[in-house]
Amino acid sequence: MTFFQSLYTAFIETDASLIEINPFITTTDGKLYALDAKITFDDNALFRHADIKALRDIAEEDPLEVEASKYALNYIKLDGAIACMVNGAGLAMRRWTLFNTQAAAREFLDVGGGATRSRSNMRSRFCFRTRT
Repeated sequence: MTFFQSLYTAFIETDASLIEINPFITTTDGKLYALDAKITFDDNALFRHADIKALRDIAEEDPLEVEASKYALNYIKLDGAIACMVNGAGLAMRRWTLFNTQAAAREFLDVGGGATRSRSNMRSRFCFRTRT
Protein backbone atom coordinates (compact mmCIF):
# COMPACT_ATOMS: atom_id res chain seq x y z
CA MET A 1 0.00 0.00 0.00
CA THR A 2 1.39 3.42 -0.91
CA PHE A 3 1.81 6.26 1.58
CA PHE A 4 -1.24 8.09 0.22
CA GLN A 5 -3.39 4.96 0.20
CA SER A 6 -2.46 4.39 3.84
CA LEU A 7 -3.26 8.01 4.65
CA TYR A 8 -6.66 7.71 2.95
CA THR A 9 -7.40 4.44 4.75
CA ALA A 10 -6.50 5.99 8.12
CA PHE A 11 -8.70 9.01 7.34
CA ILE A 12 -11.73 6.88 6.47
CA GLU A 13 -11.35 4.20 9.13
CA THR A 14 -10.96 6.70 11.98
CA ASP A 15 -13.71 9.07 10.80
CA ALA A 16 -11.16 11.87 10.66
CA SER A 17 -12.22 15.30 9.52
CA LEU A 18 -8.65 16.54 9.05
CA ILE A 19 -5.20 15.06 8.74
CA GLU A 20 -2.55 17.77 8.61
CA ILE A 21 1.02 16.73 7.92
CA ASN A 22 3.80 19.21 8.56
CA PRO A 23 6.57 18.59 7.74
CA PHE A 24 6.23 16.04 4.98
CA ILE A 25 9.46 14.98 3.30
CA THR A 26 10.71 12.93 0.39
CA THR A 27 14.10 11.28 0.86
CA THR A 28 16.74 11.07 -1.85
CA ASP A 29 15.73 7.45 -2.48
CA GLY A 30 12.09 8.49 -3.11
CA LYS A 31 10.53 7.43 0.20
CA LEU A 32 7.84 9.62 1.76
CA TYR A 33 7.71 10.41 5.48
CA ALA A 34 5.33 12.38 7.66
CA LEU A 35 7.56 13.79 10.39
CA ASP A 36 4.68 15.28 12.37
CA ALA A 37 0.92 15.28 12.01
CA LYS A 38 -2.28 16.57 13.55
CA ILE A 39 -5.49 14.54 13.23
CA THR A 40 -8.94 15.89 14.02
CA PHE A 41 -11.76 13.40 14.43
CA ASP A 42 -15.47 13.81 13.79
CA ASP A 43 -17.00 14.27 17.26
CA ASN A 44 -20.23 12.68 16.05
CA ALA A 45 -18.39 9.46 15.17
CA LEU A 46 -16.39 9.00 18.37
CA PHE A 47 -18.93 6.49 19.68
CA ARG A 48 -17.42 4.09 17.12
CA HIS A 49 -13.86 4.71 18.32
CA ALA A 50 -13.51 4.23 22.09
CA ASP A 51 -9.75 3.90 21.65
CA ILE A 52 -9.52 7.34 20.03
CA LYS A 53 -11.97 8.91 22.49
CA ALA A 54 -9.78 7.70 25.37
CA LEU A 55 -6.88 9.76 23.99
CA ARG A 56 -8.69 13.08 24.50
CA ASP A 57 -6.75 15.46 26.74
CA ILE A 58 -9.15 18.19 27.84
CA ALA A 59 -6.27 20.05 29.50
CA GLU A 60 -5.16 20.93 25.96
CA GLU A 61 -8.56 22.38 25.04
CA ASP A 62 -10.24 25.71 25.74
CA PRO A 63 -12.33 25.29 28.94
CA LEU A 64 -15.40 26.95 27.36
CA GLU A 65 -15.22 24.60 24.37
CA VAL A 66 -14.96 21.61 26.75
CA GLU A 67 -18.02 22.85 28.68
CA ALA A 68 -19.94 23.37 25.44
CA SER A 69 -19.14 19.86 24.25
CA LYS A 70 -20.94 18.49 27.33
CA TYR A 71 -24.15 19.91 25.83
CA ALA A 72 -23.37 18.79 22.25
CA LEU A 73 -22.59 22.38 21.25
CA ASN A 74 -20.08 23.43 18.62
CA TYR A 75 -18.60 26.48 20.31
CA ILE A 76 -15.54 28.52 19.36
CA LYS A 77 -14.32 31.47 21.43
CA LEU A 78 -12.90 34.31 19.33
CA ASP A 79 -11.47 37.77 20.03
CA GLY A 80 -14.06 40.08 18.48
CA ALA A 81 -17.23 41.82 19.66
CA ILE A 82 -20.08 39.98 17.90
CA ALA A 83 -21.52 36.61 18.97
CA CYS A 84 -23.15 34.38 16.37
CA MET A 85 -25.54 31.54 17.21
CA VAL A 86 -26.73 29.66 14.14
CA ASN A 87 -28.46 26.47 13.06
CA GLY A 88 -25.72 25.05 10.84
CA ALA A 89 -22.11 25.97 10.16
CA GLY A 90 -22.78 26.94 6.54
CA LEU A 91 -25.09 29.71 7.70
CA ALA A 92 -22.46 30.79 10.20
CA MET A 93 -19.85 31.21 7.49
CA ARG A 94 -22.19 33.50 5.59
CA ARG A 95 -22.79 35.54 8.74
CA TRP A 96 -19.04 35.88 9.31
CA THR A 97 -18.71 37.35 5.83
CA LEU A 98 -21.27 40.00 6.73
CA PHE A 99 -20.04 40.64 10.29
CA ASN A 100 -16.36 40.88 9.52
CA THR A 101 -16.91 43.86 7.25
CA GLN A 102 -18.01 45.87 10.33
CA ALA A 103 -16.55 44.16 13.42
CA ALA A 104 -14.76 40.97 14.40
CA ALA A 105 -16.58 37.93 15.72
CA ARG A 106 -16.51 37.25 19.48
CA GLU A 107 -17.83 33.70 19.56
CA PHE A 108 -19.47 31.10 17.36
CA LEU A 109 -22.16 28.69 18.58
CA ASP A 110 -23.63 26.17 16.15
CA VAL A 111 -27.04 25.04 17.41
CA GLY A 112 -26.95 22.20 14.88
CA GLY A 113 -29.78 20.16 13.45
CA GLY A 114 -32.84 19.26 15.46
CA ALA A 115 -33.00 22.59 17.26
CA THR A 116 -36.02 22.60 19.56
CA ARG A 117 -37.11 25.56 21.63
CA SER A 118 -35.71 24.07 24.86
CA ARG A 119 -32.37 23.15 23.26
CA SER A 120 -32.04 26.62 21.73
CA ASN A 121 -32.85 28.23 25.09
CA MET A 122 -30.19 26.15 26.83
CA ARG A 123 -27.70 27.06 24.14
CA SER A 124 -28.59 30.75 24.41
CA ARG A 125 -27.98 30.61 28.17
CA PHE A 126 -24.56 29.10 27.50
CA CYS A 127 -23.73 31.78 24.97
CA PHE A 128 -24.78 34.64 27.28
CA ARG A 129 -22.97 33.04 30.23
CA THR A 130 -19.69 33.31 28.29
CA ARG A 131 -19.92 37.08 27.75
CA THR A 132 -16.81 39.02 28.68
